[in-house]
Amino acid sequence: MSRAPIEMARRFSVAPMMNVTDRHCRFFFRLMTRRALLFTEMITSAALIRGGAEWLLDFDPAEHPVAAQLGGADPGELAKAASLCERLGYDEVNLNVGCPSDRVQSGKFGACLMAEPETVAACVRAMKAATSLPVTVKCRIGIDDQDTERDLNRFAKMVAEAGVNALYVHARKAWLSGVSPADNRELPPLDYPRVYRLRAELSPLPVIVNGGVHSLAEAHQHLRHADGVMLGRAAYQNAAMLLDADREFFGDAHPPRSLPEIRDAMIAYADRQLGEGEKLNRIARHLLGLATGRPGARRFRQILTVDGARKGASSQVIARAFAVLEEVQPLSSSPSLATV
Repeated sequence: MSRAPIEMARRFSVAPMMNVTDRHCRFFFRLMTRRALLFTEMITSAALIRGGAEWLLDFDPAEHPVAAQLGGADPGELAKAASLCERLGYDEVNLNVGCPSDRVQSGKFGACLMAEPETVAACVRAMKAATSLPVTVKCRIGIDDQDTERDLNRFAKMVAEAGVNALYVHARKAWLSGVSPADNRELPPLDYPRVYRLRAELSPLPVIVNGGVHSLAEAHQHLRHADGVMLGRAAYQNAAMLLDADREFFGDAHPPRSLPEIRDAMIAYADRQLGEGEKLNRIARHLLGLATGRPGARRFRQILTVDGARKGASSQVIARAFAVLEEVQPLSSSPSLATV
């Protein structure tokens, strides 16, 4: 994929989420939106260069455009990992400088690197030297007692000078002690204007805003001040909103996929994966948010969760779950979930 389409795809993206945006989730999301940029879960550079790259970075060609998010702080390791991402066909490689979990901190990477802009800049330079892919960084507006004006400016300037292609900025600080990763997504106050000011200061370097965005309408408001918007949990918990993303953010005139098309594609995908030894519940769990707000949603989720976890569960579990929605509202009368 050329550089220009990736730059356009960043206008609307779905965030990398640990234990969420695996290859099955991304395949499902791609059925909902043809244009949004998708991300892997964070994968450590150390794990990749130890020999697990082809398994850890496995993805379906249908997922493009897709970015690999890396975790690490060793420039040499990250350079090798970035090269592997390019060899395996990714469209962008992203460095995580925002995750506050204890496990990530113990590895001396993630959000704690906000305090080490020199290290992040060195990593970016090494990755840029090792790949022709765009190299981007996802960060916070600061950590702990950092000054979100002075310290964020210093961090961003050093990373920009290292040649980073874009910054994804979660508009919250990360608190590195006494707060769980889940609370770090909610408790530190949001400061969108700080991200907007950073974008103005760094222009023309693209700055994408992330954090606390719950709807496409909110995303539109952010695009008045940022180059792109990244949604996370909201897109996962109410996946049907993604059906409108291509029209809303990319001017795509193609109609969104219908519910029957999504059903059939997921059944075919599940059959392929089951034939390779995968378990159905690892696929079906990502569909739960599809029926949010629809009649029959509870039964839909129950079938996927309970029946999908049974030994030997087949793709017919997916068919039965979708049939519940058909009973409530015939599939033929619903051109897409975006319009119901």
